[in-house]
Amino acid sequence: MFAAAYHPCYPLSLPENHRFPMRKYDWLCQQLSWEGLVDEDQWLTPNRISPAHVLKAHDSEYLSKLELGSWTRQEERKSGFPWSPELIEREKIIMEGTRLCARVAAKGGVALNIAGGTHHAFQNRAEGFCLLNDLAISALDLLDAGLSRILIVDLDVHQGNGTAQILKGTDAVFTFSMHGASNYPLHKETSDRDIALPDGTEDQTYLRLLDRALDEIVPAFAPQVILYQCGVDVLESDKLGRLSLSLQGCLDRDRMVFSSARDLGIGVACAMGGGYSEDVQTIVNAHKATFRLARDAWT
Repeated sequence: MFAAAYHPCYPLSLPENHRFPMRKYDWLCQQLSWEGLVDEDQWLTPNRISPAHVLKAHDSEYLSKLELGSWTRQEERKSGFPWSPELIEREKIIMEGTRLCARVAAKGGVALNIAGGTHHAFQNRAEGFCLLNDLAISALDLLDAGLSRILIVDLDVHQGNGTAQILKGTDAVFTFSMHGASNYPLHKETSDRDIALPDGTEDQTYLRLLDRALDEIVPAFAPQVILYQCGVDVLESDKLGRLSLSLQGCLDRDRMVFSSARDLGIGVACAMGGGYSEDVQTIVNAHKATFRLARDAWT
């Protein structure tokens, strides 16, 4: 099974000159439809996630603070977004999008959320454009549904610090993050497996390290589902990335993850994560290639 999640609230209106490229969400959705990469009956339209699911990963006091908008100026700045009711509603819908994708993956399929990958959200605070952590919420939801081994593969250029913090000590979830050593966040948390890359890392080195890591982690942990944070801020063109992957290298990265799962009958749920190339079409093209690979591998 192949599916994709999208909701019209994903491209939120932001103040002029805000650095987050919200346009990428509706552009990607449109291109996937125009090119026939996602059929009409393959779209998932998430509603707002239930508080019970959110509270598996986040504090009730923090959730209340989000809903009431009672951030301090510093907390709002750290989140990266100006608070609004629409922002919180959007975040809850994105969380449900990834959760629905994870449920598809639990049945052996592949599903990709056009947004999500909010790996900087901690149990009790927001950071780096991430308010709630869809990867942690989805992993814990799958455990409650009866699964016992979830692997999170986080290949965004920034470490999945919030995911590592929330899931620390949860042996049924293995967190793997491969990221820029000197990039945000300044203080890294400890994942079950971290690979920190020097600035300027190119395709050959990146893919060799990833291949070795997957060959070690996947057979040893034997996951039932992989939650894949496939941020494209690893590209050389990315304003915030500092790595030097080509579009082909990014494509080969995704193929490597999908192959390691498909060969063993493991379902995958993807969240798009970061991407900050100057040309938004570059971001869209990189994500579109991920969808094409996933569709071809599972259909």
